[in-house]
Amino acid sequence: MTVPLVPDFQWMMDNLAEGVMMLDADLVIQYTNPAASALIEIGRKAVGQPFDHVFQDRNFREMRQALFSVLREGHPFSKREAHVWAGNRELVIDYTVTPMQWNNQTPYLLVELHNMDRLVRIAKEEVLKANHQITRQLIRGVAHELKNPLGGIRGAAQLLARVLPAEEYRDYTRIIIEETDRLKQLADRMLGSRVIPCRCPTNIHECLERVKHLITAEAPAAVQLVRDYDPSLPEIKADPDQLIQVFLNISRNALQALLENPQHERIDCIMFSTRSQRQFTIGSMRHRLVLQIVIEDNGPGIPENLVDNIFYPMISGRPAGSGLGLSIAQEIVTQYGGLIECHSQPGSTKFTVYLPIAGAEA
Repeated sequence: MTVPLVPDFQWMMDNLAEGVMMLDADLVIQYTNPAASALIEIGRKAVGQPFDHVFQDRNFREMRQALFSVLREGHPFSKREAHVWAGNRELVIDYTVTPMQWNNQTPYLLVELHNMDRLVRIAKEEVLKANHQITRQLIRGVAHELKNPLGGIRGAAQLLARVLPAEEYRDYTRIIIEETDRLKQLADRMLGSRVIPCRCPTNIHECLERVKHLITAEAPAAVQLVRDYDPSLPEIKADPDQLIQVFLNISRNALQALLENPQHERIDCIMFSTRSQRQFTIGSMRHRLVLQIVIEDNGPGIPENLVDNIFYPMISGRPAGSGLGLSIAQEIVTQYGGLIECHSQPGSTKFTVYLPIAGAEA
């Protein structure tokens, strides 16, 4: 039985920007407007299917109980920032359920869907960029203050080595000098490159191919490197050496994750893919065209407690890691108005680099 919508009412529902669905007393979908069909990504095929087959809250039982409670008691129900699965992807939405009835017939449920993904994503990106900038400034300040005493320690060790009578004592001063140089190199990495980037028209695929050749030289033959490029992507005005460093830092992390966590039943794989995104928002800026570069591996994944902090300096999931590679990569991409995102679970770690085309701000 279909929902008895009058023509004018259906026309109004079809033209709403927010998603609207109608459910019968058995929670079977009887109507979806175009906005809801686009949100759940299966179109009009949703009509006639049980509600929870196409739209499911993380807390499935609580969701069903709430819907039946609305039918039974007649009181509307709302949930804010709910994490739901719709169209084989997770969304953050607000949804409101309202009971409706025509001429004492069986009651229906009107479900209004408000997609909050974009707002939540904008807020998260703004916080990430602000925190990253503050942290980088702090790290730079510490690195700068470290270099002054390190120079004094190294000079004193060199003078001491000249006056020590025994060679065995000079071994200690040599250790002091070597460790001081190592700390100075670390401080230089924390300060970042002092070379002014040379921005020129750059083909993103040439940078990725360079990275692929470097990773091929370091990786065993068992590690597969897969490419899935969109050849229609335009050039971007950037410093190719900087972009190579970004992609190389991410790719080396992927390779190390695979090599340090071997599994006999797994075929180790790193995939490089490129796509374009139109009308894409990064932070509070909307761009007409953005390049999307994805570097994905099928390793063990990043520990859940590190995923949200992986781009901060000195944060690393590896005992031998410096925690600077991803931080430097994020800083470089930020200079181009872009962003790097990370999504990880066992079997799939995906780093997505967004680079807006210059002059394509909306």
